[in-house]
Amino acid sequence: MAEPAPGLQLQGLTQIFGPAPQAHLAAVMAGLGRDELRARHGHTLALRDIHLQLQGGAVSVVMGLSGSGKSTLLRHLNRLIEPTAGRVLCGEVDVTALDAPALRAFRQRSMAMVFQRFALLPHRTVLHNVAYALELQGVATAQREARARHWLARVGLTGHEQDWPATLSGGMQQRVGLARALAADAPVLLMDEAFSALDPLHRVDMQDLLLDLQRELRKTVVFITHDLDEALRLADHLVILRDGAVVQQGSATHIVLHPADEQVRRFVRDVNRGRVLRCAALVRPGAAVAGPTLVAGLPIAEAARCMAAAGVQQANVCDASGAHLGTLALAVVIEQMAA
Repeated sequence: MAEPAPGLQLQGLTQIFGPAPQAHLAAVMAGLGRDELRARHGHTLALRDIHLQLQGGAVSVVMGLSGSGKSTLLRHLNRLIEPTAGRVLCGEVDVTALDAPALRAFRQRSMAMVFQRFALLPHRTVLHNVAYALELQGVATAQREARARHWLARVGLTGHEQDWPATLSGGMQQRVGLARALAADAPVLLMDEAFSALDPLHRVDMQDLLLDLQRELRKTVVFITHDLDEALRLADHLVILRDGAVVQQGSATHIVLHPADEQVRRFVRDVNRGRVLRCAALVRPGAAVAGPTLVAGLPIAEAARCMAAAGVQQANVCDASGAHLGTLALAVVIEQMAA
């Protein structure tokens, strides 16, 4: 049985861009703001004292508006950017302490990345693009091509092995990029706005594909997006950044029900709560009632339809094993959907 994917820890991660970042670190940690740092010293504060613990085997989504620091944060995880201060740990490995050879090996074997603009090699066929990471690892030709074919089949691209990237649609190219990342067999998958260049239909298809694969593979996925609907659909754990700092983190349900401030409240106010909130968020302890039994993970819009079809005002809620958790009132569901 494969080892569980490692978790990620960010400890005091701070990034200042400019010619002398260390000279201004103490002032930033003491509270010097972004605008003042830029105006007085000509430096840019990208991240300020980020502390995060991202669970292994889960999808953590980092979101925020343009300039919030989300892509900068992602590039610290595999040390494409050196932090001004702080540490990044992948399991027991201190990524920020690795020397150059160890860092190259870590990137090849422990973290794979899917880019927004596909980043396929135009002079290589689809098959050889997917096999490229394995080639860098020194895997024999027959073995790496077999693994590449396997992952192309998993993402629905059987028959396209000898195609050139330029002949594929955007959605197909992104599937190649995902297959390449999966073929590397890295336990951590970094996805930087990976679906934002796609049209809405292909974007939803790729989200479905990622969720299906994740149910089986249980990788540690860090997904960057500025799209709230995408974040709420994918996230086991959601992190909201603003001006380089963490504003709020937690489950999508918690953030929708308990926004940290007025800006987050405005951010989530147009969310389709019927699709995002699950029965588990609204269940109340109590003995079983006469009515249907709903699983805790069912969206409340589906729960409302089930209760309406059964002509009842309450339903039972159970966990994945079938154990009774409590009851759900139709009035409470309607209240939340209308909020």
